[in-house]
Amino acid sequence: MSGVAALWRLPGLATARSYKREWLRTDVTAGLVLTALLIPAGMGYAEAAGLPAYAGLWATIVPLTAYAVVGPSKILVLGPDSSLAPLIAAAVLPLAAVGDPEDALALAGILAVLVGAILVLGGFLRLGFVTELLSKPLRLGYLNAIALIVVIGQLPKLLGFSVDASGLFEEVGEIVTSVLDGKTDTVAAAMGFAGLVVIVAFRRWLARVPGVLVAVVGSIVVTAVLGLDDDIGMVGALPAGLPLPQYGGTDWNDVLSLLGPAAGIALIAFADSGVLSRTFAARRGEDVDGSTEMKAIGTANIASGLFGGFPISASGSRTPVAEQAGARTQLAGAVGAAAVLVFVLVAPGVTAYLPDATLAAVVIVAATALIDISGMVRIWRLSKLEFGLAAAAFVGVALVGVLEGILVAIGLSFVAVVARAWQPYRTELVELEGTGFLDVTRHPEGHRIPGLVLVRFDAPLFFANGKIFAAHVRDVVAYSEPPVKWVVVAAEPITGLDTTAVDELIDLDRALESSSIRLVFAELKGPVKDKLIRFVVDGRFDEDRFFPTVESAVEAYRSVQSPPGSAPDSTPDRSGPE
Repeated sequence: MSGVAALWRLPGLATARSYKREWLRTDVTAGLVLTALLIPAGMGYAEAAGLPAYAGLWATIVPLTAYAVVGPSKILVLGPDSSLAPLIAAAVLPLAAVGDPEDALALAGILAVLVGAILVLGGFLRLGFVTELLSKPLRLGYLNAIALIVVIGQLPKLLGFSVDASGLFEEVGEIVTSVLDGKTDTVAAAMGFAGLVVIVAFRRWLARVPGVLVAVVGSIVVTAVLGLDDDIGMVGALPAGLPLPQYGGTDWNDVLSLLGPAAGIALIAFADSGVLSRTFAARRGEDVDGSTEMKAIGTANIASGLFGGFPISASGSRTPVAEQAGARTQLAGAVGAAAVLVFVLVAPGVTAYLPDATLAAVVIVAATALIDISGMVRIWRLSKLEFGLAAAAFVGVALVGVLEGILVAIGLSFVAVVARAWQPYRTELVELEGTGFLDVTRHPEGHRIPGLVLVRFDAPLFFANGKIFAAHVRDVVAYSEPPVKWVVVAAEPITGLDTTAVDELIDLDRALESSSIRLVFAELKGPVKDKLIRFVVDGRFDEDRFFPTVESAVEAYRSVQSPPGSAPDSTPDRSGPE
């Protein structure tokens, strides 16, 4: 009985139990509208990944059905995505037998299962935070590079020829050479550019009508009427029957080779899906648990890999369509999946008249939606360092390789974090009457308290910046009017401490002590204070060294300086904030 109860707690089934009758019409309508995009987009992204076009339909039907049961978001639409296509191609094609699409598809299925397993495991371990490794600048550079890769990769199909190149520069060179040599197929190019014009025109002037559907249906009709199916490249008819796992040609070495790419794809897939899920949930006044979402995306990927598909994620183009069409629950996605399945079973021969050039046009228009020049300009204005990270991600992904470029960019982001903590902002504080203690560089009108130095260091103390902190204190003391009697560290920004930094503090305290200067801390976090006291075995930093506020530390200094005959060490017992 407990198993049945647990089953009914699955998000999709829980929604079904509370389903309202008035939602049915809008959910069904949204699902049917969505179908117009699911079919061409699924097939187009499959070809962009170097796989048979029909695989994109199974990578649409199966994940949407699985997510309708286990997915926490009521609006998210899953399926093949342009941002994953180059990663899949980079992982699968080098391992596949040359010219064997079925072998590539089998490897892509294994890749999807691995991606799904990583995501499900991550969901159970509550590792949703790992998506933060892809900061906004990295994702911006990555998506712009992906758009460039996808567009250039589809140009040969759009122009009616093929190229054999391994890198972006080489591919561009071969495309230019082929065009100059007159290899462009005029009929195919005409179909492709006509598709581009139709899609863009409908998107701009008649957005309510899916221009993708108009372009695809129109090209099929023109091809059939004019008998062009023997003159230019076609997608081809869909295979009959339902897909089954076909991993006979693969071995464990292939699985091991795909583990690394699977981890990278899992990170990208969940980063995109998690952000999209949270965004649309917030717009609907709902909340989505990240770990539950991670497990749902993983389950959908496993299902896709087992039944003829490849790795998938949430779609940033199809999800808004479902929302605009009135989707209320996961049923809209299930209806879309069912409609695509009906198309596959009832009219599999229709795609025999769909030109490759038209499908290339669909992918190119979708990929250009990833380009965000204004975002790059905005980051340049806000932070040159973050713009550098975005540029590094763009160059790495575009020129080195998708997976390698992402890893390099993530590594650079870690370097940037360390660099910020290594050379943080640091300053001296001065007293401003009626206000408090403020940064001297921003408030030069403030005044210093005779014999007292107030310093602030805006970073955790660790092995890389301990000496910098000590040097900062020494510099401020050296330039202060003697005799300095106390140094107060405004320590609220110091959120961490390691053993190397502790040793630096001990050396600093000894040096100040030799000059009869007392080192104390104000507003130091309780856990950091406890660590400092615990690490220093000689009891050097006792409770008398810590004050809850800068004001209380200054008051204590004044109290021991003002009364005649008071000793410098007769400091009242103060404890820092916990």
